[in-house]
Amino acid sequence: MEYLFIQTPQELRSWCEQVQACRTFALDTEFVGESNYRPELCLVQVEVEGQLVLLDPLALNLHPFWELLATGDRETIVHGGSRDVLFCYQAVGKMPVGLVDVQIAAGLIGLEYPAGFSTLMERLLGRAFSKAETRTDWRHRPLSAQQIQYALEDVQHLRELWAVLRARLEQLARLEWFREEMEHWQKQVVKKAQQEGWRRLPGQAGLSRRGLAILRELWQWREHQAQRRNCPARFVLRDDLLVELARRETANVHRIRAVRGMQHPGLRRHLPQIAACIQRALHLREDQLPQPSSTASCSVSGILTQFLYAGLATRCRQAQVAPSLVATPNDLRDWIAYRLGLANPHEMPVLDQGWRKQLLGSLLEELLSGQLALRIHNPTDELPLQTFRVSPVPLGGEQPAPAPPPAESS
Repeated sequence: MEYLFIQTPQELRSWCEQVQACRTFALDTEFVGESNYRPELCLVQVEVEGQLVLLDPLALNLHPFWELLATGDRETIVHGGSRDVLFCYQAVGKMPVGLVDVQIAAGLIGLEYPAGFSTLMERLLGRAFSKAETRTDWRHRPLSAQQIQYALEDVQHLRELWAVLRARLEQLARLEWFREEMEHWQKQVVKKAQQEGWRRLPGQAGLSRRGLAILRELWQWREHQAQRRNCPARFVLRDDLLVELARRETANVHRIRAVRGMQHPGLRRHLPQIAACIQRALHLREDQLPQPSSTASCSVSGILTQFLYAGLATRCRQAQVAPSLVATPNDLRDWIAYRLGLANPHEMPVLDQGWRKQLLGSLLEELLSGQLALRIHNPTDELPLQTFRVSPVPLGGEQPAPAPPPAESS
């Protein structure tokens, strides 16, 4: 397999000038994230007009390449590329232009979502794909021939995959859906990168505003420690311990030490710093405390969510769209909360927007109101459920009492 391996600034500048006018780039990256504060970029693979190229970020600054990807009029093809494009965003503050994610395209033609690269290769191109180097340490140099082949295969077929997927999207009249979803996906990637990380910690529902302030202080301290030590933040202090300390709202060192999990020898020397963080939060004025995130969807019945998701999944399978691309359970809970008047009326849920609304139509509203019902049509069929129309029942109203059973004959 012929390829170009760029390892010097001069080589990078020269190559970027040569491909400046090229309209399509296939992109993939290899990184190591298990032991660092942030994932460490170790290799960038590019395919452009049939040329395979490796860029070595351990040997040179890739800023000129990221600027190239983020400007001009071209397509950038990736597979499950949220982490790949984030390297570009963090380097130059912009996303690659003309982004195409074949994983999303596959979900819009009815394949599973998110589908692995080997799955797409086998399903769409009929080719097997090696997984031998999925756990390799890409920081080591020199790279072996097996590592290089594996890395190049990740981009070698992306353009061909996209051609097959694009043809199918056109056949289904879903190219506009795809473009809309790519725009939404990019906004979500950027939002997650910019969002305060402590807001994403699990288990914080029910914390008081004072507790949220403690959580924010502890999270910021943990981030500083993790960055200084270049290790994952969870190695400093686990997420669940952050939330538990915030819930207890005490700066007493003895009570902090009494929390199960805080007896670890590596944490003992940090107890005074942890107590100081909590103390700062306890002394904040009321107007300095963070507001809680919307918790309206948390009060939505889990059974109701599961029932509506079954209807949503049935509609998606009939339309050849992956249900997991259309909505997560959280998306559906947000929609239900909005419909029941439990959420901010000015924040329209994602299921009421764009191609998702076009796909689902009034299905969810009619299921929620009782105008439609679900039943098992054929337990052995790939689509075992079907909807059927029934007499409307007012939301929260009672069903008519069932007719009494016939009297038994003597």
